[in-house]
Amino acid sequence: MVLSTFRCAKALQITLAVVKPDAVANPVILEAVHQKILENQFFIVRNKDLIWRREDSERFYAEHAGRFFYQRLVEFMSSGPMRAYILARENAIGHWRELMGPTKVFRARYTAPESIRGVYGLTDTRNTTHGSDSAESATREISYFFPDFNMKQWIEKEEPLFRAGDIVYDEQKQVHTAKEGL
Repeated sequence: MVLSTFRCAKALQITLAVVKPDAVANPVILEAVHQKILENQFFIVRNKDLIWRREDSERFYAEHAGRFFYQRLVEFMSSGPMRAYILARENAIGHWRELMGPTKVFRARYTAPESIRGVYGLTDTRNTTHGSDSAESATREISYFFPDFNMKQWIEKEEPLFRAGDIVYDEQKQVHTAKEGL
């Protein structure tokens, strides 16, 4: 375990981050994305590897049903393993979205070439990562990927410890844990 000394003045925000099947299929890219998360001072609150059935993808992307990319997206997201994270830091949603880069890989390569999508994205669907676009979306999406995660409990009990820097990084589990919880 690695001790963390990073402290935050403001309350931490959490967001959902998903590494899509195209990146998980390549262990080097998966590890590079994980390292980018750590290098950019995100706390990894939870993570898990999962495989979706088609029905899972259809439910998650229901708001896009009928759009031209919906079927392609549903099929892709249920095509192989993914890794989901709950990330925390000040302005986690904005920072994760900036780190990912634009959704459209072509645009990412020109406007944010160092972003995750700029470096590893293949197409607009196979663009390596997903991230929540608002606090409301983060709450909804986290509950979809992590149904046992108790947001209220995390905010009340764990967030103050994370913000104070009272955490350790467990390299084996690849998550940060409050020292009090050890």
